[in-house]
Amino acid sequence: MNVLFVSPHFPTHFYQFCARLKERGVTVLGIGDCPWDGIGIHCQNALSDYRAVPSLQDYETVYRTVAEFIFHYGRIDFVESQNEYWLELDARLRTDFHITTGPGLETMRAMNRKSRMKEAYRRAGIPTARWTLPASLEEARRFAEEIGWPVIVKPDHGVGAASTYRLSGPEDLEAFWQIRDPSVTFIEEECVPGHVETFDGITDSHRNVLFAASQCLPVSLMDAVNEDEDVVSYCQAPGEDLRAAGTRLLQEFDTRNRFFHFEFFRLDADRDGLGRRGDIVGLEVNMRAPGGRIPDKMNYAYDTDVYTIWADSLIHDRCFLNSEFRHYITHVGRKDSIRYARGLEEIRARLGGRIIQEMDVDPALAGEMGNHAYLLRADTLEERDAQVQLILEREERA
Repeated sequence: MNVLFVSPHFPTHFYQFCARLKERGVTVLGIGDCPWDGIGIHCQNALSDYRAVPSLQDYETVYRTVAEFIFHYGRIDFVESQNEYWLELDARLRTDFHITTGPGLETMRAMNRKSRMKEAYRRAGIPTARWTLPASLEEARRFAEEIGWPVIVKPDHGVGAASTYRLSGPEDLEAFWQIRDPSVTFIEEECVPGHVETFDGITDSHRNVLFAASQCLPVSLMDAVNEDEDVVSYCQAPGEDLRAAGTRLLQEFDTRNRFFHFEFFRLDADRDGLGRRGDIVGLEVNMRAPGGRIPDKMNYAYDTDVYTIWADSLIHDRCFLNSEFRHYITHVGRKDSIRYARGLEEIRARLGGRIIQEMDVDPALAGEMGNHAYLLRADTLEERDAQVQLILEREERA
C-alpha cells in the first residue's frame, strides 16, 4: 500500500500518523514545503521517501512531484494530510490522479464551506444558528436587526477561529465591513448561548464509527483568540445525543476511512427556534483529525492510540484497540499576557504525577492552545475542576 501524506511535519506531533502506517509495512510518501533537514528526526524516520517543494500552493510543481512518486512506487492508494489548510489540495490530487479512496475536489469544496455544512446539519435533522451570506453592509445590518445583536461573522471557508468576530452593534458591523477582505466570502449568523462540545472519531470504509470521543470547550476558541482568554478543554465520552446526531451527520459526507471532527453547541439557555437549555445545535464539520493535542488527549482518556486506529482503518478496515472511555483528561493553556497566582514550580509540586505533559506552544498555535500548556489526568470530575482552578487562578491586583 502507498500513502501520500501532505505536509507531514506540521503540526510536529502529526508525524505519528505516518509512523503508524510505516510500522505496518505501508510505503509512506511525504511532500511538504520544508527541506528534509528541517522536518525533524521523528518525521524523517516515519517516512519512506520525502520530497520538498518551494510551495505547496504551486500546484504544477506538486503535481509533477506526485507523478514522480507514482513512477517510482506505483499507484497511490490514499492521499491524506489531517490538516484543514491542505484538505482541498488532498482532494485535488485525488481527483487528478483518479484516487477514489477519499473525497474529490468538488465534494471537498462543499464539505469545507460553512454555509454548505449548515445544509448538511439541516438534512440530518439538527438545528443550526440562522445565517446569511451578506453581499453588502446593508444586507448584513438588516439580518442582524432581524435576529438581534450580537452576531458572529467568519469566513465561509476558513480554518479554526481565524477572522471570527462577535459584533455587538451597528458600529462594530461598520468597523468590520471596513477592515474585511472583500475577496473573502463571510458568513453571518446569530450568536448561540452555549458552549462547544464535539463528536470526534474514526470511520471504516462503510462510514461506521470505529472510535469516538468528545471535547468540551467551556471557553470558545473565538474568545481565546480574540479576547486573549485562558484555554480549557476536556476530553469526555460522547453523550447519546451527540453520538446519534454525529452518526447521522456522517452519512451526509464522504467520510469513508476518515478521522472526523464535528462541532456542536450545547445550549446554556433556552433559545427560540433552536431548543431548550441542554439541547445540541450544529456548528461546523471538519474532515480531519481534531487539532492541537486532542489526539493525545484521546489516547490518555481511552488508554489507546488513535494514530494506530486510523492506520488500521486504512489497512484492515477495523479497530483492534480499546475504544472505551477511562480517564478525565484536560488541556489547560496559560497566556503570557495574563498574571497568574501560582508559578510553574508550585504547579509541578502540587500536581505531581497528574501532569501528563507540559509544553511551550508554537506561537502559531498559542492563540487557541495557550503559550504554556498542560495535559492533566483526573479520576473524578471534582479533581478535574480543582486542577483547572489551581493553574488558572489569577493574581489579585492591588
